[in-house]
Amino acid sequence: MYKFALLSKSQYALLSKSLSAVRSPLAGLLRFQSNSTRVKLRKSSFPCRTLTQTLCLRTNTQTSSSDYHTQSEQREMKYVLVTGGVVSGLGKGVTASSIGVVLKACGLRVTSIKIDPYLNTDAGTMSPFEHGEVFVLDDGGEVDLDLGNYERFLDVTLTKDNNITTGKIFQFVIEKERKGDYLGKTVQVVPHITDAIKDWIESVAVIPVDGKEGPADVCVIELGGTVGDIESMPFIEALRQLSFSVGQDNFCLVHVSLIPVIGVVGEQKTKPTQHSVRELRALGLTPHLLACRSAQPLLENVKEKLSQFCHVPASNILNIHDVPNIWHIPLLLRNQNAHDAILKQLNLLSIAMPPALKDWTMMAETYDNLTNSVRIAMVGKYVGLTDSYLSVVKALLHACIACSVKPSIDWIAASDLEEDSAKLTPEAHAAAWETLKNAACVLVPGGFGDRGVRGMILAAKYARENNIPYLGICLGMQIAVIEFARSVLSLERADSNEFNANTPDPVVIFMPEGSRTHMGSTMRLGSRRTLFHTTNCITAKLYGNPQYVEERHRHRYEVNPEVIEVLEENGLKFVGKDETGKRMEILELPSHPFYVGVQFHPEFKSRPRRPSALFLGFILAATGKLEAHLKGHQNGI
Repeated sequence: MYKFALLSKSQYALLSKSLSAVRSPLAGLLRFQSNSTRVKLRKSSFPCRTLTQTLCLRTNTQTSSSDYHTQSEQREMKYVLVTGGVVSGLGKGVTASSIGVVLKACGLRVTSIKIDPYLNTDAGTMSPFEHGEVFVLDDGGEVDLDLGNYERFLDVTLTKDNNITTGKIFQFVIEKERKGDYLGKTVQVVPHITDAIKDWIESVAVIPVDGKEGPADVCVIELGGTVGDIESMPFIEALRQLSFSVGQDNFCLVHVSLIPVIGVVGEQKTKPTQHSVRELRALGLTPHLLACRSAQPLLENVKEKLSQFCHVPASNILNIHDVPNIWHIPLLLRNQNAHDAILKQLNLLSIAMPPALKDWTMMAETYDNLTNSVRIAMVGKYVGLTDSYLSVVKALLHACIACSVKPSIDWIAASDLEEDSAKLTPEAHAAAWETLKNAACVLVPGGFGDRGVRGMILAAKYARENNIPYLGICLGMQIAVIEFARSVLSLERADSNEFNANTPDPVVIFMPEGSRTHMGSTMRLGSRRTLFHTTNCITAKLYGNPQYVEERHRHRYEVNPEVIEVLEENGLKFVGKDETGKRMEILELPSHPFYVGVQFHPEFKSRPRRPSALFLGFILAATGKLEAHLKGHQNGI
């Protein structure tokens, strides 16, 4: 067990000396307290709850100062910083995740941090059109979608403190200033903002994210945006200071840049990357590796030119060209010996193993070789930007590969299914309905606001009446309840208070504990327990008949408990509820082959080798294999 340790003054002095001698990331996180010292975080050091559980010393027996020194040496953190240049959207997140995969395959433990330079405290209030999906973590953090990539690639469970934003840093520093913690000093970007950034990084880097005890070996940091952006300057300066303070053997910088092809000649141009590296060097950071994005593999003379003008060895210039699927990126890095270059820079060659990526290779090649596909109708509000539903798309991919089929997703704007669309945009209306009717299954994902709701209700009705597999997630579950109430219970004005505050038949209501004045972090967020009220249902069987499941939530509206009895009397069953029994979590229609709605978001915990049970059942139903799967599962096959 990890416990707090009570240390005498002399023991504290020895411990502090050992920590400073090895530049441990724990250094500076301890403070003295009266005649005996309780090892704890500074009051002002980023108080994520997980830190107080993990940044403490093993104290089952008395420990000498030499033992403390050994433990600190073992926990010396290595940092890999991934920056981007020329343009945004180059795939820094996938590159950072892939670097983590290769290092993990070398036997190292890896954690990740994403830095977003925007002023928002978190991604919770940002439109999906603005920034893609909001990814939700176990602890309720609403974070950038890149953290979803990290979790899926590395199979880890991150915390909200693994996502650093300018808003969080400024809020933290201003709160300290208001409390008088700076003792009358003039609070400035340097050193106060930069020190806060460095402290945050060093504090979060040692939080275990892989279910094991103790900190990771390597922390991969992705800096959002592009080098030269004004909002990222404090972070660049803080990272420059961090690279100096931890030492060159503990810091590796990978710069992701674009190698465009201009004109009909098809010549690969290096000048944008040269300028990007020059900008980075002017800010005090020198890249150790270049990760060059291009449509086609880099030519050797292009690598030589980049090496000459960017002062990076040719062997450290990596080419990340277009591939059939992103699971090939770690293999690309492995094949170019990226791990050797990183391990050499971090002085880890002596303890790392050759990368074991056999399973990863098999997964990437399996997908490439699939021939059969399944058509999935995705009826949503934000289909104009597919990143709005990135985790849903990945969960479908994981499930499809487990079923040996490729996902063929038909994006349908819910508003195109509505009757008004038939008059205003008849071609789009006809195309949307044709696409829906040609799909093997229908999925209605989460969303907020009333736009497109009538189209979603029509899609749910079509799936219910025609025995088409249906999966409703969050809003999609509420849509199923509204449609059932209108069509089966004949409550024509049944609605959600979110869409119609004055509806006479509110079948979906605002949660009592929700805030009507503040939007950020006021929803029901994070991992919550759902209890099964019967084992004789599809969902329980897919999950393996447990008593409960824990999935991540993000909602502020819920099914009205007062209408549950009449809904169930007419055939709609709520087979999963929260621990109070009053909040509906899972609904099923027993008379239907697969008609399931869930209040939670199962896509957030889906992994390439462990697809979400509900998404797996959804694809099995669409391919006609669900019944056989459930029988085999029941018989232990």
